[in-house]
Amino acid sequence: MNSDGNLMDPEYKEAVISLLFQLADDDFLYSFRGSEWLGLAPHIEADIAFSSISQDSMGHAAMYYKLLEELGAGNADDLAHYRPAPERRNSILTERVNGQGYYMETPHFDWAYAVARSYFYTQAKKVRIDSLCESTYKPLSEVAVKMRMELYYHKLHWDTWFKQLLSSTDEAKKKMEDAIKLVIDDFGDVFSYGKQKQQIESFGLIGSEEELKAGWKENIEPLFASLQLKVPAIPDHPVKNGRIGEHTRDLEEGLSTLSEVCSADITAVW
Repeated sequence: MNSDGNLMDPEYKEAVISLLFQLADDDFLYSFRGSEWLGLAPHIEADIAFSSISQDSMGHAAMYYKLLEELGAGNADDLAHYRPAPERRNSILTERVNGQGYYMETPHFDWAYAVARSYFYTQAKKVRIDSLCESTYKPLSEVAVKMRMELYYHKLHWDTWFKQLLSSTDEAKKKMEDAIKLVIDDFGDVFSYGKQKQQIESFGLIGSEEELKAGWKENIEPLFASLQLKVPAIPDHPVKNGRIGEHTRDLEEGLSTLSEVCSADITAVW
């Protein structure tokens, strides 16, 4: 049955929409946090690269939101900017502030955290994109093929930074080890499909949660082995699950900043 025929099944359509919101919101928030590094990265090459990656990721989010618009979920721009935090389906990791501010009184930018988050997120995204290229929903598989070409360079960039910092000074390694722990503590819902798990998996929209977790671990094991490090375990039970609308105050504050310009005049054409 082709993708148009599948959409005649309300459960199939609901599963597609649920998955698309997860994918779109992840890249939307990840790209926003990346954009905040503009002018603050360690050197100009890193600044340009991170800006480019953030721009690509925002473009990926836009593709997902456009697919949602075509499915009747709403206007793409409205879905991106005006949905309140409880309606968002992004993972907790993507909404966190740029550093360790969520447990400190004064948030600050932390490059080790940015590298660790981006490395693990990009590895997870690669596993998802590879699986999405075989999705039963053809419009989704088609955009995944386009994204995979750009994702290759994102992965290469963060692989390099991750390895360099963990092979550097004792101070750098300690900061990276602390950052990795923070990232993994928030990683519990990254491969979650929330309440639509059974439908998303049974309809073949993407690989199962278990398959993606196994693929993620397999992909990062060689680098960790070269660094004589053990691959960190993904928490079995996340403290919060963004896939079902559980979020931190970081998301509300981030959404407020994100929508500030477009909310100034909702009738304007940007």
